Amino acid sequence: MRILVDAMGGDNAPKEIVKGCIDAINSQEGFEIEFLGDLRKIEDCLKNESFDRSRVFITETYDEITNSDKPTEAIKKKQNSSLIVGMKKIKSKTANVFISAGSTGVLLAGSLLIAGRIKGVVRPALAPVVPSINGHAMIIDAGMNTQIKPINYLQFAIMGTEYMKYVHNIENPRVGLLNVGTEANKGNEIVKSAYDILKNSNLNFIGNIEGRDIPEGNVDIVVCDGFVGNTMLKVMEGTGSYLKHQLKKMYSSSIWGKISYLMVKHELKKLMKQIDPEEIGGTPILGVDGIIYKCHGNSKAKAIKNTVLKACSSACRNVMERLNTTFAQMETGKT
Repeated sequence: MRILVDAMGGDNAPKEIVKGCIDAINSQEGFEIEFLGDLRKIEDCLKNESFDRSRVFITETYDEITNSDKPTEAIKKKQNSSLIVGMKKIKSKTANVFISAGSTGVLLAGSLLIAGRIKGVVRPALAPVVPSINGHAMIIDAGMNTQIKPINYLQFAIMGTEYMKYVHNIENPRVGLLNVGTEANKGNEIVKSAYDILKNSNLNFIGNIEGRDIPEGNVDIVVCDGFVGNTMLKVMEGTGSYLKHQLKKMYSSSIWGKISYLMVKHELKKLMKQIDPEEIGGTPILGVDGIIYKCHGNSKAKAIKNTVLKACSSACRNVMERLNTTFAQMETGKT
């Protein structure tokens, strides 16, 4: 299995990107890494690392995409950038996975314009997996589509179900429609129509849910439009940062706090690990004809490592093949 990595994307590229990939290689067999980017800079990052060189390849690229670049212009004018070359390789099926912490706008646009959609998928979606009391829950969409139709909610739910079932081992994922209340008649006309479609599907639809149901573990997949999903995701990330800050302040403010910390240190570390974005890693873009993961622009080695391992698991469990089969059956009316 070959995993493509945009070595030049993100605030900490290429050092942290390269280190995370090497950490992943040293922790698990079964895949190889192909770095895309500046050959000299990548080699400089590799020279002090210990790893199996037969599992690492480098494809040199020369153009550079920045966050200030307009997505469509970057795609047209910077064909030899690490991000665009990666998308082209996914399109040609010369690699199994592409990972980037580069420009979100260019990556999302490239997913549509270069990699393309799975046949039958109307709109791909960002699908981050967040912590909950019962383990994990997916928010789909979380920023790719700010205005959607009822059919999109159904397709998001289908894609999320396949991913959570086979990557996170949830046998029959519970799907919830994010709304302002749990009653069936809540929401605007689009959301009401989406409710009816989901209710009449073969999915494990549990009805409308509210934001608090996600961390409380009452749902496995939350479907919503990208504006709502992205806002909710950022609030959850901010709450996690606030919690870590307050706990650190509480336990370091006095001698009794420091003593108390020693008593709960082990369990507190487990809690911090659960809400650490670096542990969760990157976000899959579902519905694209290829396995593509978007990492935070400020990702460090731990986040890259965990994204590589997550993407490897996704590829090994044939999520793409399952999605292609599911939507092909929908196209022919067999579902």
